[in-house]
Amino acid sequence: MPTQERGKVVGSAAEAVIDVAAGSRLAVGGFGLVGVPDRLIAALVDTGVGELEVFSNNCGVDDWGLGLLLAQHRIRRVVASYVGENKEFARQYLAGELEVELTPQGTLAEKLRAAGTGVPAFYTPAGVGTPIAEGGLPWRYNADGTVAVASPPKEIREFRGRRYVLEEALQADVALVHAIRGDTEGNLVFAKTAMNFNPLCAMAGTVTIAEVEELVEPGEIDPAEVHLPGIFVQRIVETGPQEKRIEKRTVAS
Repeated sequence: MPTQERGKVVGSAAEAVIDVAAGSRLAVGGFGLVGVPDRLIAALVDTGVGELEVFSNNCGVDDWGLGLLLAQHRIRRVVASYVGENKEFARQYLAGELEVELTPQGTLAEKLRAAGTGVPAFYTPAGVGTPIAEGGLPWRYNADGTVAVASPPKEIREFRGRRYVLEEALQADVALVHAIRGDTEGNLVFAKTAMNFNPLCAMAGTVTIAEVEELVEPGEIDPAEVHLPGIFVQRIVETGPQEKRIEKRTVAS
């Protein structure tokens, strides 16, 4: 465990992730390139840890975010809803080097939220009548392009004349999140689109590590403005302003 300076506060991103073990299940916040815990991910790269299973909306881009772990083959399996901006991700998946479980975006969000509220599973109409529910999606390929591991069928049940598929919660060993502001008790405020997955990933983590652009003392954040209460956060580190990145720059003529 890292040496904590003030309760939940640790001195650096490196210290915050020092004990993340090989094979850990990670819930990683971010939506596209917004709200990605980039300092924590970079520190995790430096530890050399591998065989990770990652739950995240997407897997970063080739040179940033989770793409850094992916490029070094540190990630064994990914549960995500959108993976279209990373060429190395596609290459590893199609070459049989990476296992991928594609999940509807709303279902992924609820699987994370459910873990944080102690709900082991839930029924949803999303995916009924498709391979999401019926099975057969290629999770992992062989090098020759044949399917090595396919998704299993899921339980279907009817409520009030409509069919629903059973989805299990996603409990992570460690969650990595980014917030624009936090206090030393772990109460967090997220900026705009960063709200989409960071709070849910934080809830899903057994140990949640938050990087914040600004760290303040308890009471300096209005309780009405807190997006995630500190009960969900075990470690917090101040990393300063985050670089603003643009996925596809468009310039008007």
